[in-house]
Amino acid sequence: MRTVAGPEAGALEARARALAVLRIRSTALAVALLPAAAAVVLLAGSATGSIGGSQDEGWTALRWVVTGGALVVLLLAAAVAAVVVRARPALTPTVPVAEETAPDLYQLIRDLAERLEVPAPSAIALTPDCDSWLEDRTHPAHANRRERRDRGALAVDEPRPVRGARGPGPAVGADRVVDRPERGAPRAPVLVIGSPFLWWMRVAELRALLAPVVAGTGPSVHPDIASARRFVRGLDAAVAVAARGGEPSSGPAPALVAAVRRPAFAFVGWVARLLLRGCRDHAAEMERAVAAAASERAQTVDYGLRIVAQEQVGLAYAGWDRLLTRVALPAWRMGRWPSRLDAGVVSALTELSRRDRLAEGFTSRLSERPACDLLEEPGAMDEATSLLAARLFHGGPPEPGPDWSPVDWGAYPEEVVDRKWRQEAARLNRLLDERDDAHEPVGAAPA
Repeated sequence: MRTVAGPEAGALEARARALAVLRIRSTALAVALLPAAAAVVLLAGSATGSIGGSQDEGWTALRWVVTGGALVVLLLAAAVAAVVVRARPALTPTVPVAEETAPDLYQLIRDLAERLEVPAPSAIALTPDCDSWLEDRTHPAHANRRERRDRGALAVDEPRPVRGARGPGPAVGADRVVDRPERGAPRAPVLVIGSPFLWWMRVAELRALLAPVVAGTGPSVHPDIASARRFVRGLDAAVAVAARGGEPSSGPAPALVAAVRRPAFAFVGWVARLLLRGCRDHAAEMERAVAAAASERAQTVDYGLRIVAQEQVGLAYAGWDRLLTRVALPAWRMGRWPSRLDAGVVSALTELSRRDRLAEGFTSRLSERPACDLLEEPGAMDEATSLLAARLFHGGPPEPGPDWSPVDWGAYPEEVVDRKWRQEAARLNRLLDERDDAHEPVGAAPA
């Protein structure tokens, strides 16, 4: 591996670390099967007469003890394995982008994956954050949720389609597979794109920024790396399930149920944490090797433009953070949520770049095609991500309602700023009245 250079070296290192994680899984399985193997040997030896005899009470007792212990160990191992397999890993709430709502964006990602010689992501989603990553959603629970959504049901951890004043808006869509893998092959992860990037950056800048991220799909579909990641995520989810399993339940006998569930889930959590500690270093090194291989592979695609795109990342992050804390938060506290947060970031940063002498170089890029033009309905996507941002950063409900309605930027000064000033003025007057009443003499006659 030392004689190999380039992305192949990182891929080989990642595969070696993945095999180390899988060896830990195999070792745990072997430890669980060891008592059963000993019981089989004793029973087979007793049947053939080579180990002890049927009338020997010592060997008979030993066979019963070993067989009983093996059954207990197998039951405990099966319980732990069932929790690890069935526990659903954490899933980031996002706005899924269907291919029919963004054909140009899907085509850009396909062309980028082809240039990088890696599989294309299975789907694209947006997040109200200044970050982009690949997310594996191959867990059976995630697949069942996608099937329910395809039949018309919406999952609870995903935003529902935004309904505007003119009726129901277009559904932001379900995940669509870009390249279906063959049966039995690992499915490519989902590409999650930060919505501020999509609105502020130009098309070429977005392509350069996403190149290292898309390059990570190559190692992600490797069977060994995919199995190691799935095992580690299952252990992490099992620890979370075990932590929640000790909570008191509401039922006919909550105390009895909690007394049984608490030690069982405590044992599952202990085993999962023990395996996680053994896998931690190898898993961390595997992810570093995957990132190194993806970065090395992406250097051949728009490397110079990526430096310019990184400057825009910092600017977009600063504008997004300021917009959330100074503009969106007051509206959220009043039960209103700005329906065009990403457009607000673009407007603020554009005004800043035009009036700031230090940002004169940014004005020339504004004539280029923005990345949000890759969407068929950027307004609907902006509204969906704005509602998701209010839900994630403020804890608002997932759907608009009488006490949770959208507000456009044109109505923001009147419906949010003026209302806030009136509330503050009323609060100040109330405090002044209370202060005057407190300082008024008790026996003083009214004037």
